[in-house]
Amino acid sequence: MGFVQLRHKQWAKGIALLGIQIAFWVWFIFSGASALSMLSNLGEIKSKKVVFDQTQGVYLTKLPDNSVLILLFGVLAVILLLAMLGLYIAHLRSMRTLYVQLRDGEHVPTNHENLHALIDERLHSTLLAVPIVLIVAFTILPTVYMISMAFTNYDGKHPIGFSWTGFKAFGNVLTGDLAGTFFPVLGWTLVWAVCATATTFFFGVLLAMLIESKGITHKGFWRTIFVIVYAVPQFVSLLMMAQFLDLQGPLNNILMSIHLISSPINFIGASASPLVARITVIVVNMWIGIPVSMLISTAIIQNLPQDQIEAARIDGANAWQVFRSITFPQILFVMAPSLIQQFIGNINNFNVIYLLTAGYPMNNNYNGAGDTDLLVTWLYNLVFGQTQRYNASAVLGILIFILSAVFSLIAYRRTNAFKEG
Repeated sequence: MGFVQLRHKQWAKGIALLGIQIAFWVWFIFSGASALSMLSNLGEIKSKKVVFDQTQGVYLTKLPDNSVLILLFGVLAVILLLAMLGLYIAHLRSMRTLYVQLRDGEHVPTNHENLHALIDERLHSTLLAVPIVLIVAFTILPTVYMISMAFTNYDGKHPIGFSWTGFKAFGNVLTGDLAGTFFPVLGWTLVWAVCATATTFFFGVLLAMLIESKGITHKGFWRTIFVIVYAVPQFVSLLMMAQFLDLQGPLNNILMSIHLISSPINFIGASASPLVARITVIVVNMWIGIPVSMLISTAIIQNLPQDQIEAARIDGANAWQVFRSITFPQILFVMAPSLIQQFIGNINNFNVIYLLTAGYPMNNNYNGAGDTDLLVTWLYNLVFGQTQRYNASAVLGILIFILSAVFSLIAYRRTNAFKEG
């Protein structure tokens, strides 16, 4: 690559293409080919072995091959190979363009013109080069690596040397020993996501309408009071709430001091009722999420067409009819994409569950999960718990992605904002 460009004095482009090709072949010969070949079996030695070396007459200990690094470098080699293939195709197109220009007697860009184009008509390509490299390195590579891990037996029993096992890990999650945990946790995850999204949206809209009512004064002050909750870092609010709801916390002390309860209520502890704990996390999430919906709803309400509202009132519509037929549909029209995003965010809402309940109360029928654990927090437990089932956690990551992607595609295509966009 690059010889044709160099022949026509496009020095920068030719040297760049030739340099990349030379660097690629040097890497492929000394490292890439080995990484690709080892990717097929992830290493030959799977466990520690003691062998007798006849040449030295001693016993030697051979450690297992590090399948983690083999898989990582193998995936990287595949990505680099595909990137080089894409670059070669782009090089062929560039050669064809140059051939057509020469055949038709058109002007062939000079080296200076090619360099100038990088900061002019092709500035977008120049600016996107670095972000694309970073996306490949820190998003695509880890994602493909995680997906690949789901097809291995990488777990606590095989922490170093592991092998490809196909869809066995998927079978363990969907029909095997983890199925009794996966489906109940999936059900609670969906219930949580629906309740957390619906409550914050509904009460956020009500709060915005209340503050924007004509009889309310100092509207800016009231909005600021509620926004403070959102301005405080979420983990601070959750940790404070965990202390507030503790068995010996302020809430139980207050309720006992005014004689509403005779003994402390275990809201989020290890021995709490599953129903009480789940209701508690939904209520606490409302405290954190309502200000966001309130701010968005406020902006929408302030820009509603007042002529429609006044016309409806003249025709005899009451406040509920105006809200049901004019205000709420327009708020929902604007916020529908945001609600879908909030729903997906709540499916993966790690902070609220982990910082507030840590999954408690634990369920003896579950494998490494509690009654308030979501799929994402269960995934965390599988990685950092005693079992260390990395392959199963990778499967959960894939299933969460599929669930989120399918719901997003279906929901977005059904919104009026998408149909009228």
